[in-house]
Amino acid sequence: MENLKKIYIAGGCFWGMEDLFRVRPGVIDTEVGYLGGENENPTYRNHPGHAEGIEITYDANQTSYKALLDYFFTIHDPTTVDRQGNDRGSSYRSTIFIQDDVENEVAEEVIQLVNDSGRWPGPVVTTLEPFTKFWPAEEEHQDYLVKQPNGYTCHFERFGSYL
Repeated sequence: MENLKKIYIAGGCFWGMEDLFRVRPGVIDTEVGYLGGENENPTYRNHPGHAEGIEITYDANQTSYKALLDYFFTIHDPTTVDRQGNDRGSSYRSTIFIQDDVENEVAEEVIQLVNDSGRWPGPVVTTLEPFTKFWPAEEEHQDYLVKQPNGYTCHFERFGSYL
């Protein structure tokens, strides 16, 4: 029996993150979109303050929030402010969008594990922001790297698990 939950994260261009997460064990669905910004109905060309993020639907009987956050920290650089690869600006910030106190505790624990690992040259700058609303991106951005297999991404597995 499925026990479906959702996690909302941002860590640079949403195309690369979605491409890696969509094939993770226990992940049922991924959708790219905009989170944490100033306007309603954001678009790719107009999303002030929003991060390019992903909504991940997962089966909690097969994977956990903690395991997904662990993977999140292996596929992007959490030590750069508003930047991943060539992408710069607050749209590309590293953020975990928190839905409740339990998620906040787990996120803080995983961030501490990442910091304690010494794998990065500096401290984690990933922010914890309250989840408010997820705005799906336009259809051409969904599963972009499936549609455009040679498309741009700056995401790749850098390290093994921190857990």
